[in-house]
Parts: sequence; C-alpha cells; structure tokens
Amino acid sequence: MNKTEAKSRIDKLKVEINRYRHSYHVLDRSLISDEALDSLKKELYDLEAKHPELITPDSPTQRVAGEPLKEFKKVPHIEPMLSLNDTFSEKDMRDWITRLENYLNLSEDKLDFFCELKIDGLAIELIYEKGYLVQASTRGNGVVGEDVTQNARTIEAIPLRLNVNGQVSNVPRRLIVRGEVFLTKKEFARINGEQSKKGEKLYANPRNVAAGSVRQLDPKVTASRKLDSFAYEIVFSEDPEFKPKTHEEKHEILHKLGFKTNPANKEAKSLADVIKFRNYWEEHRDKLPYEVDGVVVIINDNALFARAGVIGKAPRGAVAYKFSPKEATTVVKGIKVQVGRTGALTPVAELEPVQVGGITIAHATLHNFDEIRRLGLKIGDTVIVSRAGDVIPKITKVLPDLRTGKEKEFHMPKNCPVDSSPVKADGVIYRCSNPNCGARLRENLYHFVSRGAYDMQGVGPKIIDRFLDEGLITDAADLFALEIGDIAALERFGEKSAENIVSELHKKKKVPLPKFIYGLGILHVGDETAQLLARYALSKFKIQNSKFKIMDFVEIMASSSMEDLQEIPDVGPKVAESIYQWFHDKMNIRFVKNLEDVGVAVLTANVMPASGKLSGKKFVITGTLPTISREEAKEKIRNMGGDVSESVSAKTDYLVAGEEAGSKLKKAEGLGVKVIGEEELKDMIR
Repeated sequence: MNKTEAKSRIDKLKVEINRYRHSYHVLDRSLISDEALDSLKKELYDLEAKHPELITPDSPTQRVAGEPLKEFKKVPHIEPMLSLNDTFSEKDMRDWITRLENYLNLSEDKLDFFCELKIDGLAIELIYEKGYLVQASTRGNGVVGEDVTQNARTIEAIPLRLNVNGQVSNVPRRLIVRGEVFLTKKEFARINGEQSKKGEKLYANPRNVAAGSVRQLDPKVTASRKLDSFAYEIVFSEDPEFKPKTHEEKHEILHKLGFKTNPANKEAKSLADVIKFRNYWEEHRDKLPYEVDGVVVIINDNALFARAGVIGKAPRGAVAYKFSPKEATTVVKGIKVQVGRTGALTPVAELEPVQVGGITIAHATLHNFDEIRRLGLKIGDTVIVSRAGDVIPKITKVLPDLRTGKEKEFHMPKNCPVDSSPVKADGVIYRCSNPNCGARLRENLYHFVSRGAYDMQGVGPKIIDRFLDEGLITDAADLFALEIGDIAALERFGEKSAENIVSELHKKKKVPLPKFIYGLGILHVGDETAQLLARYALSKFKIQNSKFKIMDFVEIMASSSMEDLQEIPDVGPKVAESIYQWFHDKMNIRFVKNLEDVGVAVLTANVMPASGKLSGKKFVITGTLPTISREEAKEKIRNMGGDVSESVSAKTDYLVAGEEAGSKLKKAEGLGVKVIGEEELKDMIR
C-alpha cells in the first residue's frame, strides 16, 4: 500500500471508528462488537505506525472515549483516564517489550509485570475524603466524566467508607481510586429472563447493561441491576503510607482498605509468565462468573511505569493483550461457488486471512445468493467475520463506508462449476440441474458420516476424499465392506489407524432409525423431520413379532401417497413432494438395499413419543443455549413426551430462545407463542 492509498484508508477508518465509538461510549448503543471495533482500531494504529506523518489530532488513536451525556454533571479528572493500546499475539508483546527496553534503556530481565484480567465493563473513578466516598464519575472523554455518585453508592462492591482493621482514622485523608463496574453472567441472564417474561427486547451483552445501569437518572434502577465492581488503580493519595512502589502493592492496599480486587490478578516475572497467564485464562474464561476479553499487562515498578510516560493517549508502560477475538474485520478477495450434496450452489467468500476464535480464517460461507443481497456484499468489501466455538465462520456485516470504488458485484453462475449443467433457481437456492452431479456423491458421503447422521468418529471428509480418490468406495454402503488391509495398504495409513476406522464402521452398522433417515440426505429432511418420519413408519408397521428392518421402512414410505405424507406434523407440500420423489427413485432404493446387504440395521428404541409431563407439548429451539447443546435439549424434551419441531406455527407451545435467536423468535412473538429461555426449559425437564 503506497502513501496515497494509506491516507485514503486511514481517512475512512477514522470516520467509521469515530462513529462507532460515539455510539458505544456516548449513546450506550453498539453498532458493531467490541472485537470488530478493536480490529479496525488495530488496522488504523498499524497504518499510522508505518506512516506517522499521517497522524492527525482527530485520529481515534489520539483520544480516549466519547463525550459525556448532558443529563449528568460534568466532573474533571485529576489525571486523564487513558485508554490502552491493544496487542493480539506473542509477536505484538515482544515488540512492545523491545520498545520499552529501548525507551527506558533497560534489559528485559530488569522488567517485571503485573497481569490483570480485562473485565468487559465500565471504567469508574472514585474519590474518598477522610475515608468517605464523596464522588464517583465515569470515564467520559478521559478528561471530563459524568457524576454518577448516587448510582455508585448502590453498588455493594464499592465501599461507602474506607477502613483498616475497622478504623476509619487509619485511611488516607484524600484518595482517588479507579476500577471497573460490571454485570455478572448470572445477573445478566436474570435480567434478560425478566425482559423475556415481559415480552420486551433482550439485551445484547452484559457491558451494555452495566453502562446503561450506571448512567440511569433513577438510582433505584441501578440498585435493581445488582452491579459488581473491582478496584485496580490508586491515582492519588496524600499519605506516604498509601503510595506503593509496585502495582501489585496497589492491589494489596486497595484490598486492605476494603475494596474488592480481582484474586485472579498476579505478578509476572517475564514475558513467558505473561503469555502463560493470558493463555490460561483464554482457555478457562468460560468458567469465570463475568465476561473478560483479554489481559491488562502493566510494568509492575511504579517508578518505571511513570518514567515510561504516555504515547498519544495511551500509557507506554501498559497494554491490553487481547484474547483471540470471536469477531474481526477483513477484506473479501473473491467469491467461489461450491456444489453441495443436494446439488445446491453455495457461494463461499475467500478472505484475507484473519485470526478469529483462535484460528486463521481464510473462507466464510455465504449460504445463498439471497444472503449476499441481504448483506449488500461486493467483492473487495471490508467485512466483519464471526466465529463462536466450533461454528463455521460467517460474514455478519459489511462496512460499505470503507469502499474505494473498485469493489465488484457478484453474480451466480448460469452453469454448474462441477459438470457445466444448467443451473436452476429453486426459491432462494440455486441448484445444478444434473441429479448425478459429481459433487453430490462426495457431499452425500460427508453428510452420511456426519455427527447428525452416523456420527463416524475418525472418518471425516479427508478420509472420504482419499477413499474416493483411491476407488475404494462408490457410495456409503461400500464403507461397511472395507477390510483393514484395504485401508492399511494406502500411503500414510498404518495398520493401527486402519483397525480404528474399520472398528468404527462396524460399530455404526447399528444406527437409530431417525439418524438412518437423516443420513439418507433427502432434500428438506432435517433431523426433526427424520424423527417424525421414523415415528410415522413405526406407526404403520403392522407385522406382529417381527423386527423392523430397513426395507420395511422403504416399503412403507414408497407406498405412502403425497396426501399421506402431508398428514405427518410439520410436513408440507414441498417436503412431502421431496420425500415422495426420493422413495420413487430406483437408484435410491438400490442404495438402501445395499446398506441392508452389508449388515446395516436400524434401532427403534425410544423413537415413539414417551409419556411424561411434556406429552402433547410442541417445542421449537432457536439460537445457542448457554450451557446445554440443542441436541441434548431435544433429547430431554422427547424423553418426557414432548415433540420438537423445526418451524414455528400456531400449534407451537414453546419457543426456547438462546443467543442470536433470529426470525423464529420474531415469528413466535407474532403468533403469540410463549418464549422461554434455558433456565425455564431446565425447570420443565427436571
């Protein structure tokens, strides 16, 4: 990137970051996630580092936060409440330490650090006179904040009076402390539970609730939110006794004076200790009762920290070492099209590689052409990429104000990229018109061995690809006929790995009937519909004292009319047509017969609805549940006699809404369906 291009990018980044920061800090409304904003800020910081002559006073890197709201009295800070520069890797940390060594003229072994968990909350400054809390203020713009004393007094973690061993006379005459106000995960869930019961909008994250609560005009509202707080800094003290030499001692004094401090924070003697601390808490942060997004690393020696001074609007002697973000910004280099197991064409974005959720992301699915239109995505756009847990990365937002004019529109191909057959539109989906498209076999096999179907451990896409390339299999039935020697003979496959694969294949010859049905890969038949088809087939099975076989299922389905199929709950005309056509295709029937011939058998236990306290109740689950998987929730509901459906209708009794609940939640609200959260569901299935 030359200087002209860098200036153009910097100007666009400044405008966008200032807009997002103003909304976040002043209006308490997040337009994008903190992690995505951090990613943009890091890009701006790196560009300005390469071109320092382009740094201007209005750059977001030269300021701390938004302007204070007018409804509160303005309060000047005795010292600016600075922000921290972010680091995202071990290399970033080594670069930071190298800069410190050069600036302070010290070797690394002369530096030690203090590590604090970076709480996702709201910074606050507290002033005590003669041991009593006299003022509390928010960060504001870093120089002037907002007086929120009455609200701070409602937070039990903030002492109204300081004491040492019960004596207020032992405390500093004037003391200024800084800390973080936050909301625990449990309290956040409780508040959102109340919102759900009242039919009101759920809050997005604990940080927004904490910020909004501290800035309520009515302290009673703040008190009702049960906020928490950690103190972490002594800004000013008149008494020499309370002027510690290290940052660690500051925490000890704060604790001694009655402040709540974070017991997880600790000294780190070296960069290796810092990295160990950070990596430990990234792995274990889900066990914490509050949200954290990284670690604050600060020079432990207060004199050295003061010597290091300030660079821009951030202290040189401290950084925020962030956890691997769940969201980040990157650029879409291109869009390619993959052909799936049902012949559907799926656009996939090719990205500038970016770290998200601990891994490097270079691709993200776009689902269908409608999704591209919804996002307004063009090739060359800057986008936000999201990844939670092991979920497939996805583009959640386009940042159109960062466009240069060189971006290109994307058009779905008219011919299949695999076999050049014409592409036909099927609603929002585009499909290859050739039912025997080569890509379908591969994707059908991937689906067959997947977790929702046969759940074959150690037999994933790479193994399937190898078996196909070597000519060992032509369909899924061939998998069960493989011998150890067939696999062990392949390059990079030892006898032990071959034994493990064959053992797994033999174990999966017996499969629950719903999983067998789902594994067939019938268009529009997901796991819920597979469960319903299994129940339907068993209800039609009339042969006394006979074991239910695969071909019994085939015969029942093949003899069912379109009208019969539509009598199954949640099976409409489109799904019924797909099922009907599948069981009237000779190639499909031959495939199922092959499965039976190689020894595959279906298990029918627990398929029919159990009797229990949820009998007759229909549930739909949407979004991500906090502590249990959707599969586990479905199983528990069915074990108590309830039904689980894929779609919301007037017949739905309960919608279980987790995080990122989308269109199903809106539809349920529109139909008057009762919406519950995980805790209410747990009460029902206990």
